Amino acid sequence: MLKLNNILNPCASLLVIGFKVFQAVLKNILYRSGIMLDIRFVRENPDVVKQNIRNKFQDEKLPLVKEVIELDERSRELKTKGDSLRAEKNKLSKQIGACMAKGMKDDAEELKRRVAADAEELESMEKEQAELDEKIKKIMMTIPNIIDESVPIGKDDSQNVEVQRFGEPKVPNFEIPYHTQIMESFEGIDLDSAGRVAGNGFYYLIGDIARLHSAVLSYARDFMIDRGFTYCVPPFMIRSNVVTGVMSFSEMDAMMYKIEGEDLYLIGTSEHSMIGRFIGQMLDEESLPLKFTSYSPCFRKEKGAHGIEERGVYRIHQFEKQEMIVLCKPEEAMKWYDKMWQNTVDLFRSLDIPVRTLECCSGDLADLKVKSVDVEAWSPRQQKYFEVGSCSNLGDAQARRLGIRVRNKSGNYFATTLNNTVAAPPRMLIAFLENNLNEDGSVNIPEVLRPYMGGKEKLVPKKK
Repeated sequence: MLKLNNILNPCASLLVIGFKVFQAVLKNILYRSGIMLDIRFVRENPDVVKQNIRNKFQDEKLPLVKEVIELDERSRELKTKGDSLRAEKNKLSKQIGACMAKGMKDDAEELKRRVAADAEELESMEKEQAELDEKIKKIMMTIPNIIDESVPIGKDDSQNVEVQRFGEPKVPNFEIPYHTQIMESFEGIDLDSAGRVAGNGFYYLIGDIARLHSAVLSYARDFMIDRGFTYCVPPFMIRSNVVTGVMSFSEMDAMMYKIEGEDLYLIGTSEHSMIGRFIGQMLDEESLPLKFTSYSPCFRKEKGAHGIEERGVYRIHQFEKQEMIVLCKPEEAMKWYDKMWQNTVDLFRSLDIPVRTLECCSGDLADLKVKSVDVEAWSPRQQKYFEVGSCSNLGDAQARRLGIRVRNKSGNYFATTLNNTVAAPPRMLIAFLENNLNEDGSVNIPEVLRPYMGGKEKLVPKKK
């Protein structure tokens, strides 16, 4: 979302293009759903769209802008001509009736031949238009959303920018073991059995470590409820039309597990089914913002990811997560964006874990995203930060694809959607265990977590 009087949607993020863009964005025309951008915006502002593609280092997509504009022009020509033929058909049909009433059978037959010819031409045009619209939709699904003007320009995550740090990162004067070694000292993890049962990328959590895992999720749930979010447990599978509505094709291919023989996918995050809940709905503006915190298991292929073979639980195929999502008015999006990532920071700090926020650069943003920040936790063992959550503003891209509209007195518009990780163990357990580990191998339990751990103040290892 833009900061321009807090009223523009993400399509206006390149303000320097000028007042023409400003006007185009304010129209907010609901011209064609199932895409990331309004086709009319692309038609009227091709330079803005092309520059945005360059800023995301996706130059191979530049020819698509001209192609989709040409396809759209032909589609509109066919629509105009089709409307004219339909009007002519209705006119001739009335004339046929009049001729028949007057006994002018020859004239009526001639008119019928003209109607039949028009119908044949119209059928051919409708078929062509359907093919054109499918091509347009396919291209528009790959043209990236307009990023916010505040997003730093960079090619990949190596050029992300640190924004703030919270808490003092410390390195103790004793050696911190690898996270699975810490868990094994509590007899809290079994990777070998998980490998035999399901393969690499899976795990058994046991005893105090399993309890700690559940405690963190329960605490995260209540933490968000206390901040005014409604708790929800969503479906853990979604249909393909929801999948393509909430994520880009590249993300879908890299992440989603499909159920064989069914139009169902296992969710990679509860955001998918939470946003999908509102597919095709018209929301009353008075009901916004809608704020939910949702729990779910998450399943990810991690296709192309490095480290899946490592003996650890940092990058895995299955994990659990507490998420937060917001549906709001465009002008309120940046306010909620800042509140959402701050919630995650506050939760980690309450668990004595130093964190920092990292602004994602243009090349690191998924195509649907307008703006995104990663929350990274401090690892005393590695003496560096690592990602434990991500907060994203997607503008109206998901709502446009899923047809989630908001009813307003002056006209309807697409909702703005945002999502953010509250806590995602077992990855966050790595940060928790390292930052709360004592030299004797015990782990301190922060005060806020003790009610979820039976009052325990410390975990004591079962073996050294």
